[in-house]
Parts: sequence; C-alpha cells; structure tokens
Amino acid sequence: MSSAVVVLKSGRDRSVRQRHPRLFASAIKEVSGKPRDGDVVDVTDNKGEWLARGVINRQAQIAVRLLTWDRDETVDEAFWRRRVHAAIARRKCDPALKHTDAIRWVFGESDGLPGLIVDGYAGWLVAEISTLAAWRALPILTDALNEALAPRGIVQRTDEERLAHEFGGAVPRTVREALNDEAPSDPIEIHERGLRFWVNLCRGQKTGFYLDQRDNRARLAAYCAEATVLNGFSYTGAFGLHALAGGAVRVVNVDSSREALALAERNLLLNDDLQAGRRYECVEADVFDYLRDLRARDERFDVVILDPPKFAHHPGQIERAARAYKDLNRVGMGIVNRGGILATFSCSGVVDAALFQKIIFSAALEAGREARIIERLTQASDHPVLLSFPEAEYLKGLICRIE
Repeated sequence: MSSAVVVLKSGRDRSVRQRHPRLFASAIKEVSGKPRDGDVVDVTDNKGEWLARGVINRQAQIAVRLLTWDRDETVDEAFWRRRVHAAIARRKCDPALKHTDAIRWVFGESDGLPGLIVDGYAGWLVAEISTLAAWRALPILTDALNEALAPRGIVQRTDEERLAHEFGGAVPRTVREALNDEAPSDPIEIHERGLRFWVNLCRGQKTGFYLDQRDNRARLAAYCAEATVLNGFSYTGAFGLHALAGGAVRVVNVDSSREALALAERNLLLNDDLQAGRRYECVEADVFDYLRDLRARDERFDVVILDPPKFAHHPGQIERAARAYKDLNRVGMGIVNRGGILATFSCSGVVDAALFQKIIFSAALEAGREARIIERLTQASDHPVLLSFPEAEYLKGLICRIE
C-alpha cells in the first residue's frame, strides 16, 4: 500500500467499487499520512478494506483521480507508459479510423488517463492537459507518445477552465510556460473520407478540429443530394464540405469567427473538385440573429445543421442551456423546407440525451412543426465511453424529418 491512505465515509464507497474514476472530496472521511497534491494514494472504505489507488488533489472538488482497482498494480512510470500504449493500440485496430489521418489517440478517463486528451493530425500530436495528475505525469506521457507514434512534434495545450479548478484558482504561470511548446505556425493538411482540410493546431477550437463529429459528417452527407444546406456554427466548414461531397447544390456556412470562416474558404479551394456548378458561401454572423433574419425573409433550406458550442459546463447551467437549445432549434425548424432535415447537436455533457430530446420536442411544439427522429448520433469511435464512466458520452445528435 501507499504510505498515504484516503478513508471514505460510511456508505460513500459505492462509486469506487463500481470503478468510477472520480472521487469527490465530500466522500472522504480522513486522509492518513501527509500526501502532497499530485501524490499517489490508496483508498479504503470506512472499515479499512482496500478499494483503489489514485492521485490526490485536495485543491479540487474531485479530490482523487482513481487509476487502478488492482492492489498489485503500482502507479509508476511503467504504469503511465502502459496506459498510453494500450490507448493507441485500441485505435490502431479500429476499422472506422482507416480512412483518416486525424485521430483521437487518448480520451481521458475512457483510456484510464484522466485529464489527458491526445489528438493526432497528419503526424503531429496535440496534447491537452486538464488535471494535476496528467500535469505531474506529463514528461512520462510525452515520452510514451513519442515511443508509440514517433510524431513530427507534440503541441501541448491546456483546458484553462478545468485546469484552474485543479489548482484552486488561476493556472500557475509556470504551468502555462511549460506547456507553450513550439508548433507549426501555418495550418497543416489532414484527410477525412477523401476530403482535405486545413487545421490550425495553435489557435483552433478544441485541439484544432472536431474529430468527434467525423462519422456524423458522413451520415449527414447522405441527406444532401441536390439540397440547399445551412451549416450553423460551421467553424471551418467540415459539415459543409461533406454536404457538397454528398451532392448539395448550395451550402451556407455561418459562424461568428472570421478566422474560422477564412479557413473554411481555404478548405473549399483545397477540394477544388467540389466547386463546379455549386454555391458555397461563408457568412460571419451570430447564428441566432442570422436564423431570425432568414425566418423574417421567409428563406428556407432543405437541410439545416445546428452544432453549437457547449451551452452548459456544469449542472447549475442546465436550465439556461435548455432555454438556449430550445430557442435555437425552434427558429431553426422554422427555416427548414417541409419534408426537409434538421440535424441538431449538443456537446454539453450535463445535458443528457433524454433531456435533449425533450428540448427538441418543446422546440417543435413552439415552432408549430411536426418532427420525426430518423437517426440518433453520437461521438466517433475514437471517443469511446467507458461503461463505468458514462459521463464520457457527451455528444448527442438527432437527425429529424421536419413537416
């Protein structure tokens, strides 16, 4: 056992026994020994039965990031290396990833590596750090990634909001400086199902590209033959290019980021075979306002795609997020041609699939439209959901036929 032991309160051991990787401070009765934040600790129930082992951080609400339920498994350098290699091996045997060179190699708790996201882009890696445990193990994790993938380089980024919670406030300057690795100054080219995209590894949202929507882009393209398509919250236009590849005759990308739209236009030029005889527009605007303007002008589309950013970061924001989702989809349905398609998404993990469906139902009632779900969508296979950690299933989407 570790020299430091976390003892749980009576009746608060259920989640640990069910191998949930997060142990909250409210479940802890006492901590024996004098562990520093970032040290490995053992966890026992109220009677002293050994349950698990993890990394402690008493500055955070999630006080222990649980790593192993095997009493004989030591959390050392070899442990971290094994976890990285195992995560990569799982993706290398995934047939769904054979048609792209942009892959999520590590997905946090789902790969037993809490606080570490690693995305690969045509030989480059972007590692995003969001926990003290991952920060402390970063040199080992980086070595393991170099061993397993021999990348052209590793760009290190932080999830500032989550990491601030880990440090009890602002992210220390030393952490920021250590994570400012060199990265390519220009966008790099990636490939997905025969299409080509530019990705900005330094300034792009998330790690530069929405890898979680990969399969959904292909599914939605199947509904775009001879269609007019509105791509709301388009970012760099990936849904729009897939729509063109599916036969769309007009695509309008709408986003508030001028930089993202500039890259969307460059992406069209990169796929010059999609330009002939088709209209591809990029509009810099607030999507909510733009949808209302379209409705006022009675302009409609055959396919409307709504993929907004996260509206709720924690449970206290669910009610506000629900209102935003309902308003967005109510107006969005109003510009779908009768018999057309609404593809709507939520990446807010605290808004579960059942609640999201209820929100879309309410939006349809208020819009006076009849909506039928014809497909349910989720995140791509390189974003797996560990059954003991259902919170990993954050992305949900519905393809609806609107009458």
